[in-house]
Amino acid sequence: MTSLDDIVDTFEILGDWDQRYQYLTELGEKLPPLPEEARIEDNKVKGCMSQVWVHAYLNPDNPELIRFHGDCDTSIIKGVLALLIQLVEDRTADEIEALDVDEFFERLKLDEHLSPNRHVGIYAIVDLMKQQVRELKASQQVSA
Repeated sequence: MTSLDDIVDTFEILGDWDQRYQYLTELGEKLPPLPEEARIEDNKVKGCMSQVWVHAYLNPDNPELIRFHGDCDTSIIKGVLALLIQLVEDRTADEIEALDVDEFFERLKLDEHLSPNRHVGIYAIVDLMKQQVRELKASQQVSA
């Protein structure tokens, strides 16, 4: 489980934004492929200039924890998506719901280095992640 502090520390070590963009690109390249069956309209992020898909699913070893698959057609946003997935991977629904996107932006200084359109897209990614988590939680309560 990666904390926001861990991510911030890594960003501070990198120094300049050319290195940070390179790091984001590399993170995006390491993102596991999105299963083809998850590439559906319900998993597609609306309000993002890039083509982004996010899919929440229960950890098979511990259904209290949630995992994500994701993909994007642009390297920087795919890297940001990878960071978001690292941040929420194997957490509970309540922990994911508590994710503060503004703090994420401010601490990584993304608010200063990504365009306003990219901001809107990243908020849309997090909104879809949280919506999917709420749906998973509701389906668990129904089946319990």
